Amino acid sequence: MGHDGALPADDVLVAELRAGVDATFAQVVDAWSGSMLRLARSFVSTDASAEEVVQEAWLAVVRGVDRFEGRSSLKTWVYRILVNTAKKRGIKEHRTVPFATLLPEDEGPAVDPGRFRPPGDRYPGHWAIGAKPRPWSEPEDAVERAEVARLLAAAVSALPDRHRTVLTLRDIEGYSADEVCALLDISAGNQRVLLHRARSTVRARLEQYFQR
Repeated sequence: MGHDGALPADDVLVAELRAGVDATFAQVVDAWSGSMLRLARSFVSTDASAEEVVQEAWLAVVRGVDRFEGRSSLKTWVYRILVNTAKKRGIKEHRTVPFATLLPEDEGPAVDPGRFRPPGDRYPGHWAIGAKPRPWSEPEDAVERAEVARLLAAAVSALPDRHRTVLTLRDIEGYSADEVCALLDISAGNQRVLLHRARSTVRARLEQYFQR
């Protein structure tokens, strides 16, 4: 799980939220709303709808914080409320994101099969000569770093909703596989497939850039 460096520990946050400390509420909203908005957008049809989902989730947090039992982190509890709120809104908008079943977009090889040695080769399934991914060095130039960051953001936003959601939770928000399965109510196997597809797609986009 990612750390929210500026925030106090959960027990302090919960006590202050229960006591109605506005500054603490504002601090938590500021720290988490950006990523909540990205996550909500995977379930609903417009940016405006995602903003409404986030507002509705925060209202539910304020109303329900007295019932928070501490079985998970506060952040996980808030995100679970968000996902449930977003799913309900998505159903109303006739837009469901079926995490529980795999779709055609999840099937087929994640990496071009032509990059591997064929059956019958001395080392079948190994990388073909010249096809193995090369390590990339961090761009030293600030302009190039900004370009890579822009390309990465574009590659992530172009992913199918389910792939983007799992990648965002695992690699950007820092949730563990078990936490993502619990948040999205999906099996460990499906979580692995979705994450692998997402990472492979993003890596392929970056690889094209670095080869240029």
